[in-house]
Amino acid sequence: MAQFLVQVLLALTFWIGSGSSSRYNAGDHVPFFVNKVGPLHNPSETYQYYDLPFCPPDSVIEKQESLGEVLNGDRLMSSLYDLKFREDKTNVALCHKRLTSSEIARFRDTISQDFYFQMYYDDLPLWGFVGKVERDYSGHEEENAKYYVFSHLNFNVLYNADEVIGINSFSDPSYLVDITENAEIDVQFTYSVSWNLTSERSETRRNKYSQASLHPISKKIHYFSFLNSISVVVLVVGLLSLLFMRHLKNELRSSSNGDEEEKREVGWKLIQSDVFRCPHNISLLCAFLGTGAQFLILIIALFALAFAGFLYPYNRGMLLTSLVIMYTLTSVVAGYTSASFHSHFEGNKQKRSVRLVGILYTVPFLIIVSILNTVAITYGATAALPFGTIVVVILVYTLLNIPFLMFGGVLGNRFGLSEFQPPSAVKRNPREIPQQNWYRRKLYQMFLGGLVPFSAVALEWHQLYASLWGFKIYTSPGIMLFTFIVLILLSASVGVILTYIQLSGEDHEWWWRSILCGGFAAIFMYGYGVLFYLRSDMTGFLQLSFYLGYTALLCYALFLVLGTISFLASWMFIRHIYRSVKLE
Repeated sequence: MAQFLVQVLLALTFWIGSGSSSRYNAGDHVPFFVNKVGPLHNPSETYQYYDLPFCPPDSVIEKQESLGEVLNGDRLMSSLYDLKFREDKTNVALCHKRLTSSEIARFRDTISQDFYFQMYYDDLPLWGFVGKVERDYSGHEEENAKYYVFSHLNFNVLYNADEVIGINSFSDPSYLVDITENAEIDVQFTYSVSWNLTSERSETRRNKYSQASLHPISKKIHYFSFLNSISVVVLVVGLLSLLFMRHLKNELRSSSNGDEEEKREVGWKLIQSDVFRCPHNISLLCAFLGTGAQFLILIIALFALAFAGFLYPYNRGMLLTSLVIMYTLTSVVAGYTSASFHSHFEGNKQKRSVRLVGILYTVPFLIIVSILNTVAITYGATAALPFGTIVVVILVYTLLNIPFLMFGGVLGNRFGLSEFQPPSAVKRNPREIPQQNWYRRKLYQMFLGGLVPFSAVALEWHQLYASLWGFKIYTSPGIMLFTFIVLILLSASVGVILTYIQLSGEDHEWWWRSILCGGFAAIFMYGYGVLFYLRSDMTGFLQLSFYLGYTALLCYALFLVLGTISFLASWMFIRHIYRSVKLE
């Protein structure tokens, strides 16, 4: 059984490329696939290439794709383009078509939305526009608009010895077909190929796809983001140091001097018999910690793959394939963490927290993805998952995720944290919480706990959104890793400060609040995502639903991670100060 599970997991990878090319002799066939078409400003709205009335071969052959490619919406198919290695061609006829009025209307509609197409040659991506529209702004815009479809493509291919190094495609403006009217028209689609020698090596042939992120403006944004993060970290760490080195130290000294009046003035010392009381829904809290730890390890693993060179621009589906594999493997971490903390807090072994881990993120994920998949099917977009892919995902979760999760739970119960012994006995009846000042109330602390970390990473978060939902390429994993570390440090530091403020008001119900305060930065991230959408050129219900749905899933995962970080930092802080009081 174990060998079968391993084979299934390895089969998910299908292919992990390094970006290098194959070797060819003059006249050899080089793989050429058409992929998809879609509006320029809607990255989630893509359709199969032959949904437009282009020139299909007599028998369209679909390329076998990995799980990640299918999830990414790639649908590679064979084409009539024949670009043999180092063979120049001029005005080669691809096909002759008579476009009907409905096909012309389809072309006009796509051209008005700035549709582009994507192809792959020797696993290198290339793009082009379907056509163009010319508008006369002297009168009514739509009435004077003229629509043209490009009927000729020029391919410029670079090679070095026996390897393909690069390829560009551009539409020749001399070959325009006017499709403004609905009358049927004959169109001849043609293409030309020119080969040029270059000294560039195949190992660096993908570097040009990441040069957009090295634009001086992007460098300037990264620089300001770095300074902004450093400034906020210095400020928060300074406040935290002041808290520990002066104020908290004085309070501990007053306790050791035995001054009863001063003891009463320090609220957090009065609740030492209640602060370690487990909250309601402790199983859910442990499941929260387990899922947050899982996503934290998953993010670290993705950074490791990025630095190792496995994740690079336009490596089709590699990111999603990696996510599926890492999420499956890290299920062990989720089960172990939730079971271990449950034993640590309550001293008994229960499976309920492990079962809750299996639904805490999975159920919202399945609900949102099912809704989005229904929308994609309605539109006929390539984002719609085929039935076979849905079956594979269900089998992966059933045969791999659940067993790994349960195995982690067994490990957590047997080898996890030992039962925690509080410094003082927990009272049977909880202490009444006095009326709190406005700055100690839950909503204010949640707002502040989210605002401070988000303000330090807002600029870099904008770059991430531009990469995920635009055409900017994010190829700075070092900067992103630094931003993530800053986010973790600030979530932990702010969580400790807010927990101390809460305890000082004799409020001992800190468990869930520390999670909410830490995770609220993800709420700010989602709110900024809504603002990003409103300021973008994205349109249409399909794009809106995909944007809001997948951004919600991303921010929910970060909510779990940051909430876990804030809770663990607060837990260690509380254990430290109350043990110090006992020693004094």
